[in-house]
Formats: sequence, structure tokens, C-alpha cells
Amino acid sequence: MKISVASDHAGYELKEVVKRHLTAAGHEVVDFGTSSTVSTDYPDYATPAARAVASGEVERGVFVCGSGQGMVMTANKVRGVRAALAWQPEVARLSRQHNDANVLALPARFTGAEQALEIVDAWMDAEFEGGRHIPRVEKMMKAEEE
Repeated sequence: MKISVASDHAGYELKEVVKRHLTAAGHEVVDFGTSSTVSTDYPDYATPAARAVASGEVERGVFVCGSGQGMVMTANKVRGVRAALAWQPEVARLSRQHNDANVLALPARFTGAEQALEIVDAWMDAEFEGGRHIPRVEKMMKAEEE
């Protein structure tokens, strides 16, 4: 699977761990930055990485910042993106199964590397269940048109 990754300075180190993990699992990773811990603005990285998901250039995205909030809020401004903030594997899994999340946001200041990789794996392994969730996701996406 082709996956975009992005972070600000607070998420940089965890993004690098996630990137190595995804690559080792056989995924193609497209890194939208940042490339250091020097202070930066999360929208500069979340926006192009989210656009890559929305356009189909990549299938999913994993974004990291200090709280995860800036990344998830920015990503959800891009039409076609359904970004979810997860701090536990079960939250990540449900975001895929019930909401068809195509972007995962991680809170680097509140998630250690081992836990973050468990979250990523749960999210990557989960599939959208469809069924009763389809009309809900359709209603959510319709809000972009209003």
C-alpha cells in the first residue's frame, strides 16, 4: 500500500519510527515532512499529505504532531479525507471499521513508540465493515457539499 506520512517538529521523531515500520512491513511511504525537530507549522505538512490521500496518489496517510489535534483538524479540511485521531489501538481499529478513516493522526507527546506502532498496525489491518456504516459515512461526506 502507498501511504503518506507527515509531521511537525513535535511529531518528527515518532514519524520517523512509523515510517521505518511501514516500510519494513512492505508499504511504500511518501514523506511530506518535516525533516527535523526545528519548530514548524503542522498545516504546511498535513495539507499536501492529505491532498495526496484525497486525490488517490496514496491510499492512506499517517500524520503526527504533539497532540495529534492540529494534524487531524487540518487533514479534515481537505475534501475526501476522513482523518481520525487515535491514542489506543481499539480507537484506530474502529475508525477504519466504522468510519472508513483514510488518515490516522497520532499524538506524539502522549504516545510512546511501541504504543504508536500498535495503533498503526491496528489501523492498517482493519477494513471498513460497510453495511450499516455506509449511510453514516455518506452523510458525513455529504456535509462537505453543504
